[in-house]
Amino acid sequence: MLSPHNLLSNSPSIEKMVSVAAGTMAIAIGLAVSPAQADPFRANESRMNDAQVEQAFDAMFRESRYNQANQLLNSASASEPLTHAMQASFAYWDEDWNTLAAEAEQTLNAAQSLVDSGDPMRGHLYLAVGHFMEGAHAFLTQGTVQATPIVLSKVRQVFDNLEKAEELAPNDPEVNLIKGYMDLMLAVNLPFSSSEAAIARFQSQAGPSYLVDRGLAIAYRDLRQLGDALAAVNRALDTTPNNPDLLYLKAQILRLQADDMTGEEKASTFRTSVSLFNQSLRNANQYPRDLSEAIAYEMCRTQDEMNERNRNCRNIANMRVEEALAANN
Repeated sequence: MLSPHNLLSNSPSIEKMVSVAAGTMAIAIGLAVSPAQADPFRANESRMNDAQVEQAFDAMFRESRYNQANQLLNSASASEPLTHAMQASFAYWDEDWNTLAAEAEQTLNAAQSLVDSGDPMRGHLYLAVGHFMEGAHAFLTQGTVQATPIVLSKVRQVFDNLEKAEELAPNDPEVNLIKGYMDLMLAVNLPFSSSEAAIARFQSQAGPSYLVDRGLAIAYRDLRQLGDALAAVNRALDTTPNNPDLLYLKAQILRLQADDMTGEEKASTFRTSVSLFNQSLRNANQYPRDLSEAIAYEMCRTQDEMNERNRNCRNIANMRVEEALAANN
């Protein structure tokens, strides 16, 4: 298990640690939900009952309708910390650092209210999330040298609160998904923890399954275990078919697999990857602009490698996003 002591004593690069924290913030918070009912984690013991939050989750994670989810969150319960955590994710994607800071503070306030009002497990869980976001904000706005002592302090608070939540409810699916996702992403990107152990814990303790498989696909992709990554993303697609985010992830994995191929197998894999990038890009009207441009850029770079050319993919990506948006109007 990761701990602040591991971070302080064994990490060879504080800059790497805080950049991973910033870069995985939206994933760790954003994927930690399953939109099945008003309480997306528990069928028999509801701990959250805001239908508007549930609708936002459903729009985002089953259909990848980010913009619709963002609109729904504007009228969701301010007393639910997940409302603010999700809004912070949108601020992160928009590079709106002032809103990110404000939503991180609101996450902490709502989480502390849960601690005080009789739900300490979820309260400590989202205190961890709020401190995680505040550490990422410091890194993004202050630079490595100035932000490092702030980030280290926040890391301590993150793990202290995660441990408290886990002690209170070691088998709770919400605790295990959020904590497991943070552990997994840090273990994959940093050298002080076993990625195999983090993956094993995540598989056995977290839920729901399609979000676990999505997280595993990302982890295996980054570890270059591409066969495992493809199997995981295919399992996620079996549960949420044609999810544009998962099509994008599968396109990335196939693009990486093509590097290890030759001849017609390589060409065929490239073509399939480009087709999946294109299917995902057709949903540009549902995405934040930066996400649409990232998909279009990666598609262009894949086409260029396939055809041995070198175009200005930034300009082409912008053009393709505009074309996709026009096609949806």
